[in-house]
Amino acid sequence: MVLDKLPKTKSRSKKRLGRGYGSGKGGHTSGRGAKGTKARGKIGLTFEGTKAKKSFIQKLPLMRGKGKQKSFKKKPLIVNLKHLSLFKKDELVNEESLIKKGIVEAKTAKKFGIKILGDGDLKISLRVDLPCSKSAIKKIQKAKGKVLKAQAEK
Repeated sequence: MVLDKLPKTKSRSKKRLGRGYGSGKGGHTSGRGAKGTKARGKIGLTFEGTKAKKSFIQKLPLMRGKGKQKSFKKKPLIVNLKHLSLFKKDELVNEESLIKKGIVEAKTAKKFGIKILGDGDLKISLRVDLPCSKSAIKKIQKAKGKVLKAQAEK
């Protein structure tokens, strides 16, 4: 074993400011300067300097009304079971087939997705490869169809 070829194992820890002489960073002001916000604590994320200037948050428009707490996330397109009567027996129902039949638009279907809900009756058996509600899954299975993507979402 050659001592000068050993890997270096010691690493210095960060100097902890404001912890007295033993911390390795002086005493008294401990490298923080004299007085003021920076010497005493952290400056808030939204702080921009003086009182006279209007802050960025105050410049933003205030959202009023009912929907101000709602998320801007768009929900999937809803297709009810009654609209699936256009399909033939044992046909596959997926995004592409719904676009071909003209039930949904291609652009919005690709952007937000599609979900099948259980409104209406289904007389024919179909193979559904889309997220479905619990009631839609029951009705599809009752009509002797199959749900390939059984994501019973609320």
